[in-house]
Amino acid sequence: MPSTLSTLVAKREELDTKRKALADVFEAAGPDLDFNKPEVLNLLGAKDSAEAVEKVRERNREIEALYDECKKLAEIEEIANRVAGEVDLPAGRRMVHPEAKAPKTLGEMIVNSQAFQQYRQTRNPAAGEIKDFGLSEIKNALFQTGAGWAPETTRTGIVVEAPTRPLQVIDIIPSGRTSQAAVVYMEETTRTHAAAEVAEAGQYPESEFVLTEKSSPVRKIGDSIPVTDEQLDDVEGVQSYLNARLMFGLRQRFDTQVLVGDGTAPNLRGILNTSGIQTQAKGTDVVPDAIYRAMTKIQTVGRAIPTHVLLNPTDWETVRLMKTTDGIYIWGSPSEAGPERIWGLPVVKAEVLTAGTGLVGSFQPAMIMAFERRGIDIQVGYVNDQFIKGTKTIRADMRVALVVFRPAAFCTVTDLAA
Repeated sequence: MPSTLSTLVAKREELDTKRKALADVFEAAGPDLDFNKPEVLNLLGAKDSAEAVEKVRERNREIEALYDECKKLAEIEEIANRVAGEVDLPAGRRMVHPEAKAPKTLGEMIVNSQAFQQYRQTRNPAAGEIKDFGLSEIKNALFQTGAGWAPETTRTGIVVEAPTRPLQVIDIIPSGRTSQAAVVYMEETTRTHAAAEVAEAGQYPESEFVLTEKSSPVRKIGDSIPVTDEQLDDVEGVQSYLNARLMFGLRQRFDTQVLVGDGTAPNLRGILNTSGIQTQAKGTDVVPDAIYRAMTKIQTVGRAIPTHVLLNPTDWETVRLMKTTDGIYIWGSPSEAGPERIWGLPVVKAEVLTAGTGLVGSFQPAMIMAFERRGIDIQVGYVNDQFIKGTKTIRADMRVALVVFRPAAFCTVTDLAA
């Protein structure tokens, strides 16, 4: 009967062989993964691409099973080595196995005694005998945490972050820089084309174009935190920790303002409060249909190409869990993550949106941009009597503007929860 070690070696060789054979298949398929190539079909013994893919899946399952088998055999071999305890070496030498048992100390004998184990399980004291040691020698004070050896505890370097909403929207908004206190631009508010056929010596039609100056002010978003000299001096990394937290807080607030800012100073005016954006009610439609209708409005009225769909996570949950009448999940099997796209557009799960209202938009530089007057500025200084109290204030702020150049390039989708 073959030993565990020889079986393990054989299984590992078999695993390597199967892995190599599967690697040959993918190499033959090439970077475009063309499983219709004759060489691929030859290697797999398949007649077409569909059968080839199924055979690849089957080989993957075989490799996974072999890997699990090798892992179990390795564990068995390791246990056998531990039980052996000692290993004979040539020339009469002996090597003590690291797991071999050493003589027990008094403490080990007490902790491992039957009486102590029984007490741990039942909390009922019972008499017990420890051979070769006399407990009568241990007199005086009871050996306990208060009067004995206090246990040492060392704090780990782990910092468990408090849960907070991540940045969800600003990553998809194009950004630029400005050196002014406001972003001023011209908007074509009237565009009437009168072009038409003209008869000989006839009068030419007249078009009309009107431009209107528009402006979006730069607003400041700020935050601060007081901190003692001792914290800054004695705790390594505390200043960088606070800086990072303040910077994230500014970006998180900006992430909120770009959607729901009401425009009343010092607030930015967010997309949802911008005059001229379109809206599409869900009505009797299913959610995907309502979203498609919003996309159509952006294309036909806003004359823009929709790029993203923003939904509250609970509204996206409704889409992800959609099933056919016979129970088949439309957005992918529950065993898979499923595509986070709808009508080909990426879905952004934005918690700032109120559940029941979605937003479809063209997040392109010609339609919307965030402008930065300057980057995030972090300063350390004194406020009031902080100097004589040995404390400082770390302050951070940013100056930004949001411009929705073409409001009709955005469309809300309402009543999604209905």
